[in-house]
Amino acid sequence: MNQENTIKIFKEKNVRTVWDEDKEEWFISIIDVITVLTESKNPQVYWRKLKQRLKEEGNETVTVCHGLKMKASDSKMRLTDVASTEQLFRLIQSIPSPKAEPFKLW
Repeated sequence: MNQENTIKIFKEKNVRTVWDEDKEEWFISIIDVITVLTESKNPQVYWRKLKQRLKEEGNETVTVCHGLKMKASDSKMRLTDVASTEQLFRLIQSIPSPKAEPFKLW
């Protein structure tokens, strides 16, 4: 799998992305999106709870999200949950935020 890691900026916040050349698809860090949309002090906990709630509701979006290594704030490559653009749109619908629409347009 040939990948290219990049960082995009949304309203002065970093959003880590990976272009998968083989699949010709972008994958976006779910934690980064949650950080942008919720401004949560602990986006990992927010994601864990959201993932749990969605699984209980029978939402299959979280079961197809997978982990990829991306550069973390400490500059080390760490495994993080990512979603394709389509999966991300479904997840954003589950996050109450006034920033959701501007983010989708971005």
